[in-house]
Amino acid sequence: MVKHIVTFKLSGTADERRAVATRFKEALMALPAVIDCLQSMEVGLNENPAEDWDVVLTAVVPTMADVDVYARHPAHVAAAGLLAGHKEARACVDYEF
Repeated sequence: MVKHIVTFKLSGTADERRAVATRFKEALMALPAVIDCLQSMEVGLNENPAEDWDVVLTAVVPTMADVDVYARHPAHVAAAGLLAGHKEARACVDYEF
């Protein structure tokens, strides 16, 4: 099994970042129903105003190759597109467990 953990820092005002993050979360949470290899998805929106990062996601897939299947799936590409013009930074860790 592989955990795919990604954090995003968004640009804009706090309200703009929250609105984008909320739409992004909703789109991500719909993905397990349409991407066969995606076994689970958890998305958190930062509640701590003292921190700079806005969104974290944890996805679980069977293999490292499935991370690429998930990333290239049209539904994931569409969800990621919601961050266009708002993504300031992204960090990712993929590990087997």
